[in-house]
Amino acid sequence: MKIDIIKSRVMFKPENADEKAKLEAIWRILVDCVGDSRKLVPIGEYVPQKNDKSASFHIEGLEPDEVSYAEVSVEEDAVAYCKKCSKVVNLKKEDFVPLCCGKMMDIID
Repeated sequence: MKIDIIKSRVMFKPENADEKAKLEAIWRILVDCVGDSRKLVPIGEYVPQKNDKSASFHIEGLEPDEVSYAEVSVEEDAVAYCKKCSKVVNLKKEDFVPLCCGKMMDIID
């Protein structure tokens, strides 16, 4: 992942398919289509001189034990629906249930 800092803006540029999928997952968790978006809040410290290998962030408004975007998939073809913005997505077997408006979409029976 390439990270660029331009004044007050931070840009994340995925360099492979895995990073692209993970960045999309983070984006869907953070961005609310209709209301306020969530924020990344730094946890602890990041000091490269201490051999810190990564920086940690908490997603504001998301509980630590809440199920993440990439953990829930459908067992058969299904339709997902966002109650907030009315977006509808067709899912194939084993597709992950996407987030929309900062929450996991509902499956229509």
